[in-house]
Amino acid sequence: MRAVSLVLALTVLALGLAATATGGPESQAAIPGCAVADLNLLKEGTLTVGTDNPAYPPWYGGAEKKPWKVSNPYSGKGYESAVAYAVASQLGFPRSKVAWTAVPFNNSFRPGKKPFDFYMAQVSYLPARAKNVSFSNAYYFVNQAVVANAGTPISRVRTIAGLRPYKLGAQVGTTSYDYIVNHIKPSQKPAVYDSNNDAISALNSRQIDGIVVDLPTAFYVVAAELDDGVIVGKLPLRGPRERLGMVFEKDNPLVRCVNRALNRLWANGTITRLQRIYLAKAGAPDLR
Repeated sequence: MRAVSLVLALTVLALGLAATATGGPESQAAIPGCAVADLNLLKEGTLTVGTDNPAYPPWYGGAEKKPWKVSNPYSGKGYESAVAYAVASQLGFPRSKVAWTAVPFNNSFRPGKKPFDFYMAQVSYLPARAKNVSFSNAYYFVNQAVVANAGTPISRVRTIAGLRPYKLGAQVGTTSYDYIVNHIKPSQKPAVYDSNNDAISALNSRQIDGIVVDLPTAFYVVAAELDDGVIVGKLPLRGPRERLGMVFEKDNPLVRCVNRALNRLWANGTITRLQRIYLAKAGAPDLR
């Protein structure tokens, strides 16, 4: 009986270690003070994650399923969806206790009550935004890129100065738009759109010469959204290193536990692995 008990005990231990190594629910006990029952949540026992709708690859994946357009955050596929579920697992939430809610990008960092525990839709940390909401530590560091139609004059540009004569566009309220205004400084006033989808449509119809988006989105736009698109180039970093963070209602103590979960995911290689799966692409030329 003692031998059987020992075998059973070792089996349970091995299963527990395996679950922890893969980010399973058993990893919850490893973050002291962050038990699900102690977290400041919108809905008790459920982690509510917000994102924009449509939810685009490579940030989200899976087949479109109403009410979600293009992709389905519940799939666990796509970089942001996968990171959200990895964080949830570290905090002790099973997949069935993660709920997704659609919130427009610009509403995510406005002041006031939030319909989510945290929000993920490529929101870059900015001091002005951090006055209204709280941000987690980084889950991705960003480069901006320029996308255009192949064969057009702008597609042959290789410097920032060479971009200045062209009509550029970006989504309103984004760091992509800020980069155009503050660093490219084009001679024509840039076009601003309510969504990346609107900007892509304007580029497809030749209303503008190029759009600025983050580099992973640029790869998706060229592959799936433009009739004949090309990445003109990756833009150099200007100012502090741009980072994406999860957005929280201002001063929500949940940030502390999410940061601990993110630190573990960086340390154990999960973040790097997910970036390799969902974001690693062939290189884009550097614009000087």
